[in-house]
Amino acid sequence: MSMTDKQALIDDLFALGIEPTGTLLVHSSMKAIGDVEGRADTVLDALSDVMQDGLLLLPTHSWADDNLTSGVFDPDKEPSCVGVLTNLFRQRTGVVRSLHPTHSVAALGRNAAEFIEGEETCTTPCPRDGVWGRLYDVDAQILLLGCDLTSNTFIHGVEEWHPVKNRIARKSQVIRIKKGHQIIESELHRHQSPNRSIHKNYDKLEQPFLKTGVGHWGMVAQAPSFIASAKGMADLTESFLKRNPDIFLDRTPIPSQWYEKRI
Repeated sequence: MSMTDKQALIDDLFALGIEPTGTLLVHSSMKAIGDVEGRADTVLDALSDVMQDGLLLLPTHSWADDNLTSGVFDPDKEPSCVGVLTNLFRQRTGVVRSLHPTHSVAALGRNAAEFIEGEETCTTPCPRDGVWGRLYDVDAQILLLGCDLTSNTFIHGVEEWHPVKNRIARKSQVIRIKKGHQIIESELHRHQSPNRSIHKNYDKLEQPFLKTGVGHWGMVAQAPSFIASAKGMADLTESFLKRNPDIFLDRTPIPSQWYEKRI
């Protein structure tokens, strides 16, 4: 099997329906993409070229057990726990990283610094007035590049905004954040859920999103990839949470009558 080159990646991304002047957030699996000439850097080059007139975002989360071992979030040094592409991207020239201590994003392009500002004041992982809420405001596209919907952090945000009980810890954690030459303190209430892995049930949204046209699947190199409207995902998911706030606590499918009438 021949290796994928940069132009082939660009062609696949455009064929998927990316809006090059919009806002795109990418969750990614380099392994799923397969063999690429130039490897991960070429994938980032392709994404950056496609979005050169828009805004490109990658999550650079640091919520894992081996993150924040010093108790300080330093955006220049703290590794991302969500993949090789995110770690390379955050270190690229021109890329800026938000100051959220556990759910930061790295941004490149139009109004990047403005889009991510103020995250050091967040008291929860994905507040409505933070970066994840701004994705809704601009109706960003969210691309799951070689990932399924269990990787969709945005849905955590929708559960926060609804709000669903028992998704945010009552007890806060003090995390220090390096902001320029200053060290500031943040009191953060982390995610929690009764089953500790609620995101594993977010793939229940696949059929509703497909049936209502909120998102669709395509291929980028060897990676099955899902792309969807942030606003469409949030609005439909919120309609489900109004019917059953605990819809994601088990594997029971979302009743088709809850969304088929929307088609």
